[in-house]
Amino acid sequence: MSENKQIYARVHSIESFGSADGPGVRFLVFLQGCNMRCKYCHNPDTWKLPGDDYDNLKTPEELLKQAKRYKSYWGKTGGITVSGGEPLLQIDFLIELFELAKTEGINTTLDTCGLPFTKDPAWLVKFERLMKSTDLVMLDLKHIDPLTHKRLTGWKNDSILACAQWLSEHGKPMWIRHVLVPGWTDEDAALVKLAAFVAQLRT
Repeated sequence: MSENKQIYARVHSIESFGSADGPGVRFLVFLQGCNMRCKYCHNPDTWKLPGDDYDNLKTPEELLKQAKRYKSYWGKTGGITVSGGEPLLQIDFLIELFELAKTEGINTTLDTCGLPFTKDPAWLVKFERLMKSTDLVMLDLKHIDPLTHKRLTGWKNDSILACAQWLSEHGKPMWIRHVLVPGWTDEDAALVKLAAFVAQLRT
């Protein structure tokens, strides 16, 4: 990431008063672009990976300035949540936004499926930097079985489970999200296995 190059986010939409995406009242930013194709996705219009001609570009400074207009509603626990799409596909922007937010004492939450997670050194150094300015990770575990996960989303879940384990090992607070979908994610045996995995996470 160049220190001299302006970073932009490709923003899908913004909610100024989110109440289900982290603690308290949140300024909620949905970023554009996702590689997964979840059969029950509630915002598939965020899937498209935008090109350079995408017109809703925002700088970290612009979004932070906009968010701070609503700071009086946040109370002691609210703040900024970045969701998607998949926000980790725009990790350079996340780093800059969250680092700016922390200089203002603002709570930061990342809502992610974890799929982009990798232990490739070049990517992991960025992720580690991002986590230093991230207060909470909301991690969406779609399904514990890799083959069912692939039928449901188009991808296996190896990197997602590895992300959860990394967050646990590094002491990063997280909320686990799991959507119950009849016929897809409500099988008792799979839920028991998922519960066992979540139980061994320390954070």
